[in-house]
Amino acid sequence: MDFTLTKYRQLLTALIQSNIPFHLRHDVDLLPSNSLRTAKIETSLNLKATYYFRTVPESLNPAIVKEISSLGHEIGYHYESLTTCHGNLETAYQDFCRNLQHLRTLAPITSICMHGSPRSPYDSRDLWKHFDYHSLGITHEPYFDTDFNTTLYLTDTGRRWDGYNVSRRDKIPVYQDQWTRQGLTFHTTDQLIAQLTDPSSPLRQSGLHLLITTHPQRWAPPGPHHLKEYLSQSFKNILKRILILHTDKKQQSQQ
Repeated sequence: MDFTLTKYRQLLTALIQSNIPFHLRHDVDLLPSNSLRTAKIETSLNLKATYYFRTVPESLNPAIVKEISSLGHEIGYHYESLTTCHGNLETAYQDFCRNLQHLRTLAPITSICMHGSPRSPYDSRDLWKHFDYHSLGITHEPYFDTDFNTTLYLTDTGRRWDGYNVSRRDKIPVYQDQWTRQGLTFHTTDQLIAQLTDPSSPLRQSGLHLLITTHPQRWAPPGPHHLKEYLSQSFKNILKRILILHTDKKQQSQQ
């Protein structure tokens, strides 16, 4: 059974034993209590990760933010201002600054990461075509500040490791084709673990560092929540495929 907490610990153990340099990033979209669980597992293995919290009630639990920070993990801001402000740049920037200031009352924040918002026509990363996040004391936005020539991006978006096929924004389009040609694509966690533990695998031979993004609400003990997440995400993937096809057709008709 995939996407359990037991499987997550197995993945972390395989990462450690592989000796591949890696960074763990978590998008806390929902169920912050699940993030506390993964943070404690990481702490037990002497690992540190970055947890990106949205500033909405289903993500932002101040007590959990503080506890995860107290464990030594980094807290980041999972921003979506251009979406929530319906594309208004000035309003979105003010919203971003206000939310950032609030988060900084809970923990130090120097890293931010865009929340994909697949149903929105707006990409919140476009905010930085007009403003500079560095001026706000932010040093890192993974989509802009990662060297993907040396780093392989892996994400569990879509509750699968090849979710770039059903994702509008959580992917690295130019590099993804190159990684696919190198055999650096996986569907299940077991497939990823198998390459991590095989010295002759394409992953171990690639020489790439790893940037790994997970959504902790997906990782849970077997039971009702685990089943609900599986069924819900399967349905969402179908909707996202339809949305991507519709967007592609619309763009082709405009060319």
